[in-house]
Parts: sequence; structure tokens; C-alpha cells
Amino acid sequence: MSKVKDLVIGVDFGTASVRAIIVDAYSGEQKSSSVYEYPRWKAKKYIDASKHQFRQHPLDYLEGLQYTLLDCLEQLPTESRKLVRAISVDTTGSTPVAVDHRGVPLALHKDFEENPNAMFFLWKDHTAIEEADEINACASQFETDYLRYSGGIYSSEWYWAKLLHVLRVDSEVREACHTWVEHCDWIPFVLTGGKNADDIKRGVCAAGHKGLWAEEWGGFPPNEFLKAVDPLLDGFGDRLPKDVHTADQSAGFLSGEWALKLDLQTDVLVGIGAMDAHMGAVGGEIKPYYLTK
Repeated sequence: MSKVKDLVIGVDFGTASVRAIIVDAYSGEQKSSSVYEYPRWKAKKYIDASKHQFRQHPLDYLEGLQYTLLDCLEQLPTESRKLVRAISVDTTGSTPVAVDHRGVPLALHKDFEENPNAMFFLWKDHTAIEEADEINACASQFETDYLRYSGGIYSSEWYWAKLLHVLRVDSEVREACHTWVEHCDWIPFVLTGGKNADDIKRGVCAAGHKGLWAEEWGGFPPNEFLKAVDPLLDGFGDRLPKDVHTADQSAGFLSGEWALKLDLQTDVLVGIGAMDAHMGAVGGEIKPYYLTK
């Protein structure tokens, strides 16, 4: 058997838990794994099924991330930690959250720590049904078909509908929200020690499907379209980058803070995040003219 030279870590944030594995980067052999159930979600906090409300606290994600990574690493010989070269994540989607100028989810501030509107809107949160209907109606009035790459109809489970809903129902969140960030984009930002929300690298996986980003119209939908849906969205598109990134690119290197927590080096690459179902297809070796489920 050839000697292990490089290890990589994969982290999958699901609906009820986060899972992590460490694998040999060349053979694909799994070296360790770990699972962490979200305690607040398990206790059914911030859920109101009668209102189609399913929210998750960012602490469930942060605690789960640290636990699973440490657990995986502790299953390996100590000297193997220096062989870890990269960490990449996928998450459910669309699962966005309101963040401040520093990229910190509002629920991590004391004033918002028990406010579900300041937490991540889980993919299956359907509180934005009316907003999705309005986006669809508005899109039909534009010459450019902004829904053409999203199946032709916008869903209440997605980025813009959820943002508009929270802006309408919670004035305090509306005032404190600098921008709206997908879970799969936020975790790499955290791991790389990001301090400015405007520096968050958005992955094309979520941006292209849930956020209506396309090269054809120069990025995310123009402000003209967003304002036409509702004036509350005025300016939010301007706070998003023109360029997005594919999952084979790097979001940066592991921050000193996280390197210390995990006893890893700061030269560990952190990949651009993506959505779980799409990465499942990659794991199933999807390729042109091939169907995998």
C-alpha cells in the first residue's frame, strides 16, 4: 500500500446534522468520519410548522463544525494532521441568513439571539410563498427572462423570496441587515477568518440557481428588476459581487483562529462552498449525458 501523502476534509451540513470525513486525496480511502446532531433543531426550537417556518441558529452550525472536525482529526495519528491540505463544505440550499457589515449573522448578536428572523432560513422554510408569487409575476413583465436558468418559476424556498419576506415582517432585522448570505458561502468565509461581508466569495452553485445570477445579464438581477418586485429590495443587489466562483476554486486559507482550534496549519486551503444535492451528483461521478440520482 502506498504511503498517504495528502489528506482532505469534506463537511456536509444537512437538515438535522453535520457530517465530516477525512479521506486520502489520491485513493479516496476514508480515514475517519463524524456526525453531530444540531441540539437546537433537535429540541424543535425556532420551528413553527403551522406557519411553514423552519429556522436554524448559526451556533448549531459553528458548534457542529468544530466538533466534527476535531472528532475526525482525533481518530488519526497526531502526525497525520500535517498532511491535511484542504477543507471543503456543502450545505442545504437555499438556506440564507441576514448578516451585518462584518459578515456576522444577526442571531449571533445579543439583541437578536432568540429572533428566528435573524437566523438561517432552512431550505424547507416556506414563509415566503407570497413573495415568490410576486417575483414570478414581476419577472413576466421584463423582456429579459431572469428565471430562464431556474426552471422558469421562482420558489418560496429561495434566496430573494426569503429576503423580501424578512424585510417585510421584521423592521429591526431590516435595519440591521447589510446583506443576505447563503449557508454554503458563509462557512468558508468563517473558516478563512473573514471580517468584511463585502469580501464573502459567492459560489455559482447557489448564486446561479437560487440567486438568479447569470453571465448573460452581468451577474445578479439588476436593481431595476429588484425594485420592481418591491422597493424594499432596492440596493441589495448592488451589495453583491459581479463575479462568482466554482467549487473547484479556493475561498482562501484556514485562519489562524481555526488553525489553533483544530491544531492544523494555516496553509490548509478552504474550498468554495456548494449545495449538497449538487455535490452529491459530483460524488456520483456525474458527467455529460449521464444521469445520477
